[in-house]
Amino acid sequence: MLTTLPPSEPLVGNPFSAFSVDFSAWEDDSHHLFSPKPVTSSSGSDKPEPEPAEPDHPVVSVVDERKLRRMISNRESARRSRMRKQRHLENLRNQLNKCRVENRELNNRLQFVLHHCNRLRTENEWLRSQRTLLLQKVANLTQILIFQQFQQPISPAWTCNTSLIPINQVN
Repeated sequence: MLTTLPPSEPLVGNPFSAFSVDFSAWEDDSHHLFSPKPVTSSSGSDKPEPEPAEPDHPVVSVVDERKLRRMISNRESARRSRMRKQRHLENLRNQLNKCRVENRELNNRLQFVLHHCNRLRTENEWLRSQRTLLLQKVANLTQILIFQQFQQPISPAWTCNTSLIPINQVN
């Protein structure tokens, strides 16, 4: 049964009892012209229920009470939404800071690896040039040894099969 009850009515369990005293939506008395009519249900009698006789307390209809509850609920929902958004934004900022730190660390590691790679490349080039020099020295020494072998007379100290040829005829 929907009726117009004062905000202090114990049957409604009004959570807005703080608004029941000295709260007026309008400053003048013209609000009766624009306020909704009390809603009644047909419970078998066609007699409208009498309005409360307390003129001290403003009359808050069920519709107005629902609007007020909905408005407060919407405000709380908006506050929770703002808090969620703020937490989400803070989480994104934390992730951004972590990513920046990780990026800086990875960049430092990359610079170290590139420096090490360049150092190894330089060392590898130096070793290759040393190899080339050593190979050239070995080739030169081999030519000197071969040249010296052709310069020396064949001596009998060498073991070769010269049994058929006399030593005098070998030269």
